Amino acid sequence: MTVGIVMLVHTALGRAEQVARHWARGGCPVVIHVDRNVSRKTYDAFVARLQDEPSVLFSKRHRCEWGSWGLVAASQDASELMLERFEEVRHVYLASGSCLPLRPVEELVEYLAHRPRTDFIESATTADVPWTVGGLDHERFTLHFPFSWRQNRYLFDKFVELQRLVGYKRRIPGGIVPHMGSQWWCLTRQTLSAILQDPERPSFDAYFRRVWIPDESYFQTLARLYSTKIESRSLTLSKFDFQGKPHIFYDDHLQLLRRSDCFVARKIWPHADRLYESFLTDPNRAMSRQEPNPGKIDRIFAKAVDRRTRGRPGLFMQSRYPNYGWENGLTAGKYSVFQGFSELFEEFEGWLGRATGAQVHGHLFAPERAEFAGGQTVLNGALSDNALLRDANPLAFLTNLLWNTRGERQCFQYGPRDNPKINWHMSRDPNAQISVISGAWAVPLFKSNANFADLRATAAKLQKIESRMLDELRSPDVKARVRIWTMAEFIESPMEPLQVIIDEIGQKSLRRLAEAPRLENLNGFGQFLQNLKNQGMHPYLMGDFPVDPAPRNTRSGPRKPYLIKK
Repeated sequence: MTVGIVMLVHTALGRAEQVARHWARGGCPVVIHVDRNVSRKTYDAFVARLQDEPSVLFSKRHRCEWGSWGLVAASQDASELMLERFEEVRHVYLASGSCLPLRPVEELVEYLAHRPRTDFIESATTADVPWTVGGLDHERFTLHFPFSWRQNRYLFDKFVELQRLVGYKRRIPGGIVPHMGSQWWCLTRQTLSAILQDPERPSFDAYFRRVWIPDESYFQTLARLYSTKIESRSLTLSKFDFQGKPHIFYDDHLQLLRRSDCFVARKIWPHADRLYESFLTDPNRAMSRQEPNPGKIDRIFAKAVDRRTRGRPGLFMQSRYPNYGWENGLTAGKYSVFQGFSELFEEFEGWLGRATGAQVHGHLFAPERAEFAGGQTVLNGALSDNALLRDANPLAFLTNLLWNTRGERQCFQYGPRDNPKINWHMSRDPNAQISVISGAWAVPLFKSNANFADLRATAAKLQKIESRMLDELRSPDVKARVRIWTMAEFIESPMEPLQVIIDEIGQKSLRRLAEAPRLENLNGFGQFLQNLKNQGMHPYLMGDFPVDPAPRNTRSGPRKPYLIKK
């Protein structure tokens, strides 16, 4: 007794010929079905090349489209021919032209000889199947599908919607419970012949002809009626990605395939010469005689799926962009955003760089240009300071900057004059540390010598913009580390919040600084705010700022050096 191989072939006929000869020379008869979409000339040449193999036969051809009944009809005709012409066959193994035997043929024959009554076919009810992709589980058995999902997707979807709308449901033939599973099975002669010779087969065929993807449910359902022992698994290693598309194996998967201990794998890239040479011609190709266990490599596939769907933090990928929420972290590293600090303190950027050792930029999203640290016009990764290029995609600009400078903490200034579109992205980024002194944008206005009417209009505009920014930063969806102070409460005790911010950045070890950052001279600022109020503009974001503040030291701390604690 031996194993018969049914091969469904539609492309790469040269490789299919190579594999068919391998099966035949291992003592397994082969019946090949060639897709009717293959030209007659190509088909005849293929048949002629295998005329020297008497145990290789060809079955009636059907047109096989993905998810169509033709795949079931092809399997039926080829299996009937196998059972009729080769009486010594005990098991029939369904494979495709892209399948590759991973272990010697004699090992498969011996393995099945020790399990003469066992059918290897993945078969689970729709309630237990976790891998369906496309939104149709039990409905694939109760609706009609006259349109091709691939060629007429619009009509397919609309007809499904119409059937749902009118409440249409097909009757499932009595005595069967729909099951699903992998198309690639290995059935005993007894079970397979019972399916093919069942008196009820015409009604079963008529029903499944209108089921969606019947090749994954026809044999899987009917095997439950006749099999005395089912192992609900396939002996073929076949992995699928998160979209339901099969993984393709290449030459660099050689060791991975060896570790699986499986008898057959699909899909093999037709040009994977190393794989075909290793498993079909290498006399030392035999692996350990262990139970096939594709679970041994599931961890590697899980990592591949995770890398494809989530990627590396801060690096966008074709497979997940531009799907909102698919990113595995918006950015590649932690960074700090300061709003109002450079307006309130003199030379704040230089002081922050000395205090933290981080790379401190100016206003990266300023209207005129991106103010890179040190006045650079081009930064790591060939990022230009051109505002038009930056504003074409502000999020991409930020993620690229942090990806190309990863390993070095980045700090930059931000405010209501800058591009507001990046504010929401930063607010939902867990890597962002955002510190805001609200109302500090009024200090440059106070120091300017512009007409007061123009100052009033500008102040009203900036306050409106910053108010929207603060609303976004206070949203319950915010994931950034956000701290907000009004200008009035910050200047009352500036050293404590500065100390917290420096400690959180944590780029340098304990050190003493010569001096604290120096506050801008704010004498008369309170009266400036009152003048705005008198003109009808209410500057409320600054907090309760006194009109005539008592004289005070314009430093934010004592003149003597102070300790920045780690």
